[in-house]
Amino acid sequence: MDACTLGDLIDIVGSPPLRLHTAPAGFATPVTEALLYDAHAPLPHAPGALLLAVGVRAAAAGPLVRAAAEAGMAGVVVRGTVGPPVSEAEVYGMALLAIDEDAAWHHVHLMLASAIGARSAHGAGVGDLFALADAIAAATGGATAVEDPRQRILAYSTVPGQPVDEDRRQGILGLQVPGSVDNSEQVRLVFASDGPVRLPPLTAGDLPRLATAVRASGETLGSVWVIDGGTLAPDAEESLAQGASTAALLLLRARAAQELARHQNTDLLRRLLDGSADTSTAAHRLGWDSVRVAAFVLDFAASVADAERTSLRLLDVVRLQCEARYGRHACVLLDGVVYALLPAPGEKGGGRAPQERKTVHQRHRQLAEDIVRRAGRSLRVPVRAALGEVAPDLGGVADSRADADLVLRLLHDALPVATVDELRPRVTLLRLAEVMREQRGLRAGAWRRVLAADAEHGTDYARTLVSWFDAGCDVAGAAKLLSVHPNTCRYRLKQAGRQLGIDLEDADERLVLWLQLRALAGISGAAGGGAVSSSSAADAPRVP
Repeated sequence: MDACTLGDLIDIVGSPPLRLHTAPAGFATPVTEALLYDAHAPLPHAPGALLLAVGVRAAAAGPLVRAAAEAGMAGVVVRGTVGPPVSEAEVYGMALLAIDEDAAWHHVHLMLASAIGARSAHGAGVGDLFALADAIAAATGGATAVEDPRQRILAYSTVPGQPVDEDRRQGILGLQVPGSVDNSEQVRLVFASDGPVRLPPLTAGDLPRLATAVRASGETLGSVWVIDGGTLAPDAEESLAQGASTAALLLLRARAAQELARHQNTDLLRRLLDGSADTSTAAHRLGWDSVRVAAFVLDFAASVADAERTSLRLLDVVRLQCEARYGRHACVLLDGVVYALLPAPGEKGGGRAPQERKTVHQRHRQLAEDIVRRAGRSLRVPVRAALGEVAPDLGGVADSRADADLVLRLLHDALPVATVDELRPRVTLLRLAEVMREQRGLRAGAWRRVLAADAEHGTDYARTLVSWFDAGCDVAGAAKLLSVHPNTCRYRLKQAGRQLGIDLEDADERLVLWLQLRALAGISGAAGGGAVSSSSAADAPRVP
């Protein structure tokens, strides 16, 4: 991919909007994106990014320059007169740029993001569309833009001297055609026509257009628009039709490349989740290191007409929200569960302060809550979300997934979202139950005799014992959990000890019996928050 360089950016944006003060690494430094600084959020690890120092005075930007260098960024953009930060930038090999004092940050961000995106696209497959737009503009005599079906501008011509209007300028600035009812009607007419269509100006000061749809095998892939500034060639319609045919081939090729990249990333994520991926390759491709696994699933207790299709729609929602939050996504649907990797910058090596780690965790939980709310509303099915432990590197993704899978088993209507830390004791009991079921020696013990007595004689020893354990071996507390008289509780305990040979004075025996009844039988006190899991009792070994 032919990435935008610092030199390209300076050439595209030019001066005075953007002034370069120092570039220790040279003009060939790749620039991947423009980020707005948020003083209340940790800096992301963003190699090649330009950081816009929102809210930081130019003279005090030295610490931010150092922090941006540690995050792998290419440079920092400050507002106003630059002083001491120049030396900091040179020490850390960072480019330092400045904008005018009265420049609006959101406008600068849009300008830089558009310039970076346009230049980077030239080598990305879609980039050939820029050359095509120039060729169409030269052949037709009018400034040209190529759009996708959603009116996002994919490429535009740069032939000098051709007339343009404000709609053209605003569209290129945001890489999106300004929306209006009249414009939507013109797009409808273009898509309904078999060839080029001449369209009148929408408002005073605008110019007419010549436009045509881009199609392949009956599918509409986008459109090409040419501004009619009064200098169109006599054969402009024919040239535009030919250009649209070439555009279809380029768009199909770009789509194939995107689908291949998505397939490769999906396969990589699958292997990360099952622990079979090469983590060094994965880290290079994803651009992330420390991550946490989030798992999203439909509440299948609800009525779902087409579970498979609804799960795919859930995948789309998760992808969209992750991309909106992080600028990219790593999501996959496996066995009805949508897994997403959430970046946790700064977690590797424990370098992040406790408060900063807490902030990262809160952001992850907030994202999960947002997705659950949005997905539940759009899919009309309750959605649940579980967050695993943060993995300091991609080698821990499988473990984080295992955490999330266990948390999913513990969620319910009143608790649709939770992290493994929030449910650590119950997650530990689930893990203990899995280990105990696999080991014959851990399955042996008095708990079997307790369940057998209850099944044969209709007693309630198991629940009484667990309630007593849950109440700290306090008879009054256990009786309250069971909603019985304390004498009744006391009698049951005495009978259980005498008839089943259980020494309730032995702390070790009490501990083992409690673990087995909780983990293997799935029994808890009447007010103890429910069983270890909804399936624990069903999964318990049969009592002989």
